[in-house]
Amino acid sequence: MSGAPVIFDLRGKRVFLAGHAGMAGSAIMRRLEREDCDIIFASRRDLDLRQAEAVDHFMAQAKPDAVFVAAGKVGGIRANATFPADFLADNVAIALNTIRSAHRYAVKKLVFLGSSCIYPRLAPQPMSPDALLTGPLEPTNQWYAIAKIAGIKLCEAYRLQHGADFVSVMPTNLYGPGDNYHPEDSHVPAALLRRFHEAKISGAPSVTVWGTGSPRREFMAVDDLADACVFVMKCYSELPFLNIGTGEDLTIAEFARIVAEVVGYRGKITFDRSQPDGAPRKLLDVSRINELGWRATIPLGEGFQRMYADFLERYDAIRTEAKQQQSH
Repeated sequence: MSGAPVIFDLRGKRVFLAGHAGMAGSAIMRRLEREDCDIIFASRRDLDLRQAEAVDHFMAQAKPDAVFVAAGKVGGIRANATFPADFLADNVAIALNTIRSAHRYAVKKLVFLGSSCIYPRLAPQPMSPDALLTGPLEPTNQWYAIAKIAGIKLCEAYRLQHGADFVSVMPTNLYGPGDNYHPEDSHVPAALLRRFHEAKISGAPSVTVWGTGSPRREFMAVDDLADACVFVMKCYSELPFLNIGTGEDLTIAEFARIVAEVVGYRGKITFDRSQPDGAPRKLLDVSRINELGWRATIPLGEGFQRMYADFLERYDAIRTEAKQQQSH
């Protein structure tokens, strides 16, 4: 991490990481281990972030100096379409409870993680923070997007009304160790990785990818995101949120070929045009964070090799969990 001068020193601080077990949260945990700080976290069983009283009780006891809000209910197009109430209500509650409680218990610095789906479906490319709320959202993930917009606006509101040093970051599409490899409810990188791996194992002659393959997407290694989040915590304190990404994109078809190559799948890739594509393009304007001195460093192929190694380590556990869910 380099660039802007440190304005919030993490050394000796108590840092609460909400969502430590998720893909982004576990990456931030790995990154924080290189800082001289005391990392605080709680399992979902011990702390339900959707419950305001529980969050207040935890904050009062833990007394964190800083908070990362990386918690949330996440999933792909199918999950958003199937559980719209959960995606909206749960994520709004998590944002409200953590941000409000952080102010109530005098947290000095907070970084809230949003998502690039906050932008209008047809936002000018690359998407800059100025595009927020200038047009309709992508219908397939609007519920999650609205909750994340609420979190951004809460951070801005607490800064404007109370002078709270709360900031938001908008990550692009993420991949990496710790992802959810559910065959239907996961994000594109994890879903494709599993699909190609299982096709390779079974000897399937072809793999079907949802949509036309033409939408363009930006993919960033989750460990790059974690480094950016720590950079923002230490070096950024302004009202506007920051985009975090690589500044480069590729088509889903090109991405699928990279995944197949990493996995070692040699069959045919076909596209199911009856399935939705989602937004035609989602590339973030990352010029602001680049100007501050941070940029992504992990190449896509290298990052995906790390993710595949993580998948192979966890594959037996993933299959066992799937069988248990089917039996219920």
